[in-house]
Amino acid sequence: MEPPKDAKTRATATYNAASDYYDDPANSFWQRFGRETVERLGLRSGACVLDVCCGSGASAICAAEAVGPTGFVLGVDLAEDLLDLARKKARKHGFKHVEFRPGDMLNLGLPEASFDAVICVFGIFFVPDMEAAVRALWQRVSPGGKLAITTWGPRFFEPMSTAFWNSVRKVRPDLYKGFNPWDRVCDPESVRSLLAEGGVNTQDVVLEFGTHPLRSPEDWWTMVLGSGYRGTIEQLDVESREHIHKDNLNFARESNVKSVEANVIYAVARMS
Repeated sequence: MEPPKDAKTRATATYNAASDYYDDPANSFWQRFGRETVERLGLRSGACVLDVCCGSGASAICAAEAVGPTGFVLGVDLAEDLLDLARKKARKHGFKHVEFRPGDMLNLGLPEASFDAVICVFGIFFVPDMEAAVRALWQRVSPGGKLAITTWGPRFFEPMSTAFWNSVRKVRPDLYKGFNPWDRVCDPESVRSLLAEGGVNTQDVVLEFGTHPLRSPEDWWTMVLGSGYRGTIEQLDVESREHIHKDNLNFARESNVKSVEANVIYAVARMS
């Protein structure tokens, strides 16, 4: 299968494919870091919130809980299959004040200065022009409101990430690290610089070190299938997929890997 030629198409295809494993218990990091992002905003009851790259609703549902029925949350994502998952969660919670719709962060079609908070968790790096994306999000923040951008920190999912890419290189060297956009902003200084270039100045950029547990080696493969790695997997034939699968599980067993690094950068800015 040929890889999609542009970043938007590639991200959409990747996460629509990943929707079947995205909310597996092995991938609870989406919920964990989405909630932590929302908690950093200190949302008030009745607030109006925009969540861009909302995925299956991890941060949007948490925001809906925080703002209550007098507030409103709009979740936007490119992947319609993830939005379907998010809508099911909203219905399960009985939330009528949260809406999910397909959309592109560079073409939101939303009024400027119309949200008390704008959230983007693990999404800003998917567009080639990240500065333009920051500006687009910042423009939607109302006076006194806040922007929260969360990205992956250094050593994303190590040591298993390196094991994954080494396995890919054995069978398809042309795909080696071909879809790893989060590496562009994986330290506080690069995040702070990106925000400044997009017109947002803040010192509230924090790197938190952490881990994500693996209950078994198979959990790692579930993480691969339910995350951005899926974009690479989708380009492999059955034999190559199985080779990488076995190679990764063998590495996890032989190295006794019980967790992976899950270091995260949180950035919050207030509109004056």
